[in-house]
Amino acid sequence: MAKQKALFLDRDGTLIKDAHYLKDPELLEIIESAGPALIKAKEVGYLLFLHTNQSGIARGYYDWEDVYACNQRMHDKFGWPTDFFAEVCIAPESPQEKMMYRKPAPRFEMEMTQKYGLDPSSCWVIGDKWIDPQTGLDAGMLGALVRTGKPVDQALEQKAAAQKVSIYTDLAEFVTKELIR
Repeated sequence: MAKQKALFLDRDGTLIKDAHYLKDPELLEIIESAGPALIKAKEVGYLLFLHTNQSGIARGYYDWEDVYACNQRMHDKFGWPTDFFAEVCIAPESPQEKMMYRKPAPRFEMEMTQKYGLDPSSCWVIGDKWIDPQTGLDAGMLGALVRTGKPVDQALEQKAAAQKVSIYTDLAEFVTKELIR
């Protein structure tokens, strides 16, 4: 039996517009092209996982309920059902704390590989910062960057090229070029 393939997606800057320490769900803005792209990914057999660093919890800027409310607002704005993602990992650690689930630690990806029988070579970690593809590479997966969040400068382009990490305009371009063949 073939092993399952999956996408592990960053939230801020990948699915929604990056807002510094987003607390208020009313301020959440989706990246429109992400919704249809992820529906296509599901249609071609990819499981979807959300993996988001939310150090604002550890820093005291907001709490778990704020993150849950923002995630619910994201689902509502995209029109996704609550079970759109197979699993969601919210990593609350600050960069100064021991990394448990905070990217670039690949713990979540490795746990999901075991739980869902994923084929790491058919899985991607996608986001707008280097820690996203780095997480994937460290989990034996593929990694990709999107230009919908943090700027991708020349140094990051060179680092990505050296690690064979492709850079896409957005998730729609990624899905079209990598998943729909």
